Parts: sequence; C-alpha cells; structure tokens
Amino acid sequence: MKKILIPIDFSENSQKVLKAAKTIANETGAELAIMHTSQSENTGIAMPMTESMLVMFNELENSYKQQLDEYVAGAQSEGYQVKGIWESNAIQTAILRQATNINADLIVVGRTGQGTFIDKLIGSSSTGVALEAPCPVLVVPPQATLSGFKNIIYATQFDPQETDILHQIKVLTKQLGAKLSLVKINSFHEPESHANQAHMLRTIQELDMADMDVVIVEDVSFIEGINKFCYQQGADLLIVSNRERHFLKQYLTNPSMTKRLVVETHLPLLVYHIR
Repeated sequence: MKKILIPIDFSENSQKVLKAAKTIANETGAELAIMHTSQSENTGIAMPMTESMLVMFNELENSYKQQLDEYVAGAQSEGYQVKGIWESNAIQTAILRQATNINADLIVVGRTGQGTFIDKLIGSSSTGVALEAPCPVLVVPPQATLSGFKNIIYATQFDPQETDILHQIKVLTKQLGAKLSLVKINSFHEPESHANQAHMLRTIQELDMADMDVVIVEDVSFIEGINKFCYQQGADLLIVSNRERHFLKQYLTNPSMTKRLVVETHLPLLVYHIR
C-alpha cells in the first residue's frame, strides 16, 4: 500500500478518519493525501448569488483552506509523508477523480452524524464512493472507537471470486499484526452453496491461512447476523467485498440497508471490490 486518500469535512469525525488512516500508514508506510472539497459552487440553492453571499463563501473557503493546511502540517510534524488536495466539485465526483489521479490504494472516508449540510453530503456520498471507487474504501462511522485494527472480521460469501480479495486481506492483516476471522452469514432466505464453501476452504489452505477461524452463522438476515457476530467477537474492523449483482450491493442500493450498514454501523467498514 503506497497512497491513502483521506477526504475530510473538518467535522469532529475528520479526526477519527485521519487517525484510522494514520494507523494503517504506520504499518504500511503509505503516503497520506488529505483532501477537502469546496461546496461553494455546489450548494444546491436555486437563487442568484449576491455580493454578500460571495463574500461569505470566500471567507468560508479561505477558512477551510487554512484548516487543510493545518491538517497537513500537523501530520507532517508527526513524520508522515503527506500532501493536501483542494477540490471544487460534487463530493463523490471529486473523491473518485482524485483517487484515480493519485492512484490511491485506499480511500478513508467518514461521516459526522450531526445532520449538517456538509454532513448530509458526506454521508450520502460514502455509499456511492464505497460502490464505485477504483480501490478499497474504509468508512469510519462517528461512533467508532479507534484503538488500532487488531481483531478483523471478513464477511465472506464463499464466492470463488473472493480469492484475490482474500489474498489482499491476508497481506493487510499481517501488516497490521491483526487476528483475522472469516464468517459466513446464512440468512434464511438465501440458498447455501456447499460447492463454494469447499472451494473457499481449499483457498484458505492454499494461502497458508489454516489457523484462521472460519465460522458459519445462521440468522434472520445478513445485517442482524453480522452485527451480532462482530459484537460477540469484539471486532474493531469489518471487511466486506462488493459484487456487481449480489451481497453488498443489494444492501447498499437499498436506502434503509445503506443507512444501517454504512452510515450507522459502529464499526469501521472496509469495502473491497470484485472486478
């Protein structure tokens, strides 16, 4: 991992987002790119911009630029390789563009949960970024208690296409010095594939991960099952993989499930993509 993109809105949760990115950078040596997107031209207000409003927006923009410089300087003083990025576009568009521009290996994004205008933009954008980003995305909720990533849960579907994702997760887990557990949530309305289960178990053996816990849980739904399991295990990071037709996307494209899984989850959620 070489580059981590960190979009921030200067809310209280921005400090947690930066802390999560630093935790990973400490173990991987990744460079940090701290980004803020100006919303001066994306207010959604359908009215002419008066001179007084322009003055207000310019003052606000200058304040944010100063805060971005302070975030960058603070991280540099702690010994991190870091740069600041200033954007002026819709938040999701800007994040995805910059992720491509700097060839980011990870995006770390958060939400304040305070209901402000910027918060609503960040919150709704987190889902789109998690689905569309060209790299893995770590979503940090405001309720998260960050003390390192040492107990990691990967929610698997025993899909043969997960093999490459599992290899990446193994590398990251080793770098973080963490314990990794795989859990398969069998919800009552989803069919179980024994063939896929056997394939995944063979993959685990091939990757020399035989000491890893593999657990199958029966529950009413995936959301309820994974939340219970993470709580029981004391997990500090949940990892999922996004497929085009099923699993995560069927939840993320449903507004109520999106709110529960991405916005309101108490655990940092790391989303990988199966291409």
